[in-house]
Amino acid sequence: MDFTFTEEQQAAAEAARAVFAGVAPDGVPSPSLVPGAVADDFDRALWTRLADADLLSLLLDPSYGGSGLDAIALCLVLRESAKVLARVPLLESSAAAVTVQAYGSEEARTDLLTRVGRGEVVLSVAAHGRTGHDPAELAVTAQREADGAWVLDGVQTAVPWAYNADYIVVPATPVAGDAGLTEAQHTAMAPVGTDNVLLALVPRVHEGVVLAEQISTAGERLAELRLDSARIAARDVIDADGAWEGLRELLTTGTCALALGLGEGVLTMTGEYTGKREQFGHPIASFQAVAVQAADRYIDLRAMEATLWQAAWRISSGAAGALPSAGDVAVAKIWASEGVRRVVQTAQHLHGGFGADVDYPLHRYHAWAKHLELSLGPAAAHEESLGDLLAAHPLG
Repeated sequence: MDFTFTEEQQAAAEAARAVFAGVAPDGVPSPSLVPGAVADDFDRALWTRLADADLLSLLLDPSYGGSGLDAIALCLVLRESAKVLARVPLLESSAAAVTVQAYGSEEARTDLLTRVGRGEVVLSVAAHGRTGHDPAELAVTAQREADGAWVLDGVQTAVPWAYNADYIVVPATPVAGDAGLTEAQHTAMAPVGTDNVLLALVPRVHEGVVLAEQISTAGERLAELRLDSARIAARDVIDADGAWEGLRELLTTGTCALALGLGEGVLTMTGEYTGKREQFGHPIASFQAVAVQAADRYIDLRAMEATLWQAAWRISSGAAGALPSAGDVAVAKIWASEGVRRVVQTAQHLHGGFGADVDYPLHRYHAWAKHLELSLGPAAAHEESLGDLLAAHPLG
């Protein structure tokens, strides 16, 4: 299996390393020591540097000022961002933008994409459903009006960067009936056309849109998004087969890239610490018990890397395989969810008391890792999904 990157992909990774070189993950206080969120906004100065380096437009066509690259290039940049816990909506905005480019109306593409690439417009995605455990596309219903506009009702939880994004991409299931139905009536109605999930570009400030603050495990500011008869013009609604599936797979694969980068950053930090920390006159890295644990986590990271690039390649190339691309994404999620947890737990163990010191950055990595693990979902659920795919597509 050849995972050699193209010159353009390597150039994107090098540019990312240069931008993130000066970012210090320990510059943010511990979530447990501050009331509310760690910060009210993302790192705007870093966002500007990413725009200046053309890293916000990686996936956009040259006609919109982009580089025309693929998910692999985005994952390479995300990997570098996670090594320093960069607080920017790079994954969500990039994934939403490329979805608008592929499936959106001409008006939406013309209005948004160039400005997204310049960092002037920020996009986010509501992908966690009503509770975080149910399908996001079933949490919101959409009814079409006579003029082609759509009326949205429902709730999405844990929307990242919702208070800072200009638009939030919201998946919704179209239903038949009167747009004046109550939310309870919407919920009781059988969805119509569930194979054709809508994606609505919902402005953050809009009639019928309400945000309620939520705080993530990492101390970041999320939002519950409540839609109460929010009317969205037809030009801002994507009604195309495969749009939501593609966006969801890109978000998931990008999250796996964040988990990989975070894990690599933590293992590097652990190697430096155990190489300097001495017991009985020797660095503890030379002790067999320490070396074996570190080696096990290195193996985890290499498995996370291999499955990540396989998934990113499948969704980038659209190449056919024995299983749909969802199978490769499920395998990547299994390794990322389990692997990032094991890496940070071993790091905490090998750091001893330093791992719990809020003046040392490891606690921030641990909090972010837990948030990523929860976002990806339990490995057992992905194993079950993979089993269903294997049953539906028997190999050989």
